[in-house]
Amino acid sequence: MGLADIAEGLCVTTEQRDRGVALADETAGDLPDRLAGYADDLPCPVETAAAVVDAYVGGSAVDAAGHEAGVAPTTAAKVLHLLGLEGVSPVSPQGRELVRDWLAGELSRADARALSGASEREFALAAFVESHEPLPGAEDVVADAFSRSDDASVAKRDALAETMSGADDFL
Repeated sequence: MGLADIAEGLCVTTEQRDRGVALADETAGDLPDRLAGYADDLPCPVETAAAVVDAYVGGSAVDAAGHEAGVAPTTAAKVLHLLGLEGVSPVSPQGRELVRDWLAGELSRADARALSGASEREFALAAFVESHEPLPGAEDVVADAFSRSDDASVAKRDALAETMSGADDFL
């Protein structure tokens, strides 16, 4: 017995009404408006922080995102970390462990920096990342801003257009 035999005689007797997507949140504003509640905790104005996030999410490296937004790369990395974006620590996982050991007083700063192989600036940024938690709720605000952005989706699709194949490519 095949699927055609099983489905024989089946018919749809009711229809489902399309009610659209219900929105029950307050995400109508743009990213700087959404970040306004975090203004006091960010190392730069919210407009600049939004520009850093936009450049980083758009594919720029941390330092390039900072330059695009008009701030130092270290400031850009701090913004990204505080807003919950991953991958901004300039040291390896082992280096992060060494920084945590230094912060806990188990290792001297000179030893931790030498063992991690980090420059003075990299070590200072790693210490910031390890000693500051991301701002509560900020990651959700940023993720929601970009998941709902049609412009971001279109820009991403356009950027990846050359890598995508169409249905006709396989014929």
